Amino acid sequence: MSTTVKISEAKAHLSELLARVEAGEDVIIARGNDPIVRLSRIRKETDRQILLEEVRAARSKMHPVTHEEIMTWRDEGRR
Repeated sequence: MSTTVKISEAKAHLSELLARVEAGEDVIIARGNDPIVRLSRIRKETDRQILLEEVRAARSKMHPVTHEEIMTWRDEGRR
């Protein structure tokens, strides 16, 4: 999700905007109606580790995929 604010609003509420960015929201700063910059959170190494753990947990709940299934997916739409 992203929010667009004008420069004057960004100056007046910078701390609040940074808190929203830290929470994962993107903030676009605009001059008039023209967007000029996007503030977004810098990912930390721990963020990637958490994501990997979530993916591994989800994969562990899935059934194993066979070689034949992979080849079928690869070949879909080729014929």
